[in-house]
Amino acid sequence: MVIRVRPRQLAFTLPHAESLTRDNFLEGPANEQALALIDAWPDWPNRVMMLAGPEGSGKSHLASIWASEAGARSVAAHTLTSANVPGELATGALVVDDIDPATFDERALFHLLNLAREDGAYILLTGRVQPSSFDVTLHDLRSRLRAVPVITLMPPDDQLFRALIVKFCADRQMTVDESLVSYLSTRIERSFAAARRTVEMLDEEALRQGRPVTRVLAAEVLKDPAA
Repeated sequence: MVIRVRPRQLAFTLPHAESLTRDNFLEGPANEQALALIDAWPDWPNRVMMLAGPEGSGKSHLASIWASEAGARSVAAHTLTSANVPGELATGALVVDDIDPATFDERALFHLLNLAREDGAYILLTGRVQPSSFDVTLHDLRSRLRAVPVITLMPPDDQLFRALIVKFCADRQMTVDESLVSYLSTRIERSFAAARRTVEMLDEEALRQGRPVTRVLAAEVLKDPAA
């Protein structure tokens, strides 16, 4: 006797590009100061500025908008070295993305800040925590970082949070209705990262099961006993 086993449908995780243009940026009280800074360039209070906020809060999106406007290059903070500083700063504007006190090269960053001052260049730092909390060994770098003005992105309010859920669904070409958005907005952590991850899980499960993305599916994914 031959037993035929129906293969389980697999969901292949494909990259989903997010649009990082100015028109595609979702504005709200949580990010209005940061957006105002980007729009105000080159009339900044300091040539070196920083955007700080949690994962997914829009730092990289804002940095991309500024880079496009200022003709800035972009470099991941952990890849910055003293040798590549002059080349990275060649356009007179640079984004140093995701600066983490545990991973960046202190001498490279100090060299960058000094060269930017000499050349009158602009630098936009992004990271999850403010530089005043960095435990750096170079005294001069510590004082420079503490002098950098910081704009902090706050957690999203209800309107922005709902809009984020819709945007993340649209980025994945998912068709959703108001009932699903309302359901998700009241049952997941109110954070940018949670909204993105939940939408990813919904998309993956819908593809695996060959089902539409609905409130019922969301309840299953979130293991919500009250649904």
